Amino acid sequence: MGYTWKALEPYFGSIEGEAVAVADCRAYTEHRRKAGKKDGSIHTELGHLRSVLVWAHRARLIKHAPHIERPSKPDPKEGYLTRSEVSRLIEAANSPHIKLAIRLMIATGARNAAALQLTWDRVDFKNRMIQLRNPFDKARRKGRATVPINDSLLAALEEARKGALTPYVVEWAGGSVTSIKKGIKTAGAAVGRPDASPHMLRHSAAVWLAEDGHSMDEIAQFLGHENSRITFKTYARYSPGYLRRLASSLDV
Repeated sequence: MGYTWKALEPYFGSIEGEAVAVADCRAYTEHRRKAGKKDGSIHTELGHLRSVLVWAHRARLIKHAPHIERPSKPDPKEGYLTRSEVSRLIEAANSPHIKLAIRLMIATGARNAAALQLTWDRVDFKNRMIQLRNPFDKARRKGRATVPINDSLLAALEEARKGALTPYVVEWAGGSVTSIKKGIKTAGAAVGRPDASPHMLRHSAAVWLAEDGHSMDEIAQFLGHENSRITFKTYARYSPGYLRRLASSLDV
């Protein structure tokens, strides 16, 4: 929210919450587009503004929360990595913490923040389970499930645990890590996938699960989706049996 406010403040800082108008939102959108920002980023920024105003209304700080007009949310990116590309990505990563983060995210389908905030006390080596959600964190977090640890991730975690200097699983220079975007992008460029990103790892994990024929309900649980309809909409088409029976009915 603090980062978003740096962009919002010049346009909305001097306006009373109730007085924000559609014209203000449109002017902001046009300004950000001219600055080179994509509609997805603008959609998120204005969404944060809307969230704050809705909260203020519920807290009775303002009488009503005005409508915040946003550009349409773009469709999710379709790109994903194959198993061989992920293997090469790990090899190309120039730091141990980047290698570990890639393994962790692809093996658990974790979101970027969930992986980087994971602490050792939520890694159960005995039962081979990882609790991605911090039980002491009362904030609402998307997509943080409790998932099993596979063989390759177990080996990587056991090795990392031996040299751990902090409570965080992914660490660097004796401290926690706030971003691995640059490290993954650099590794991606080295293997011919300059579009590689932390979120693409989660997306790739879900695609692999669908390609292997796992049910959408199971995949939804693994990814921590609250509503399996999201899973069906995004990943059902990667399933080997997707609409096959229907297509067979139309055979001439």
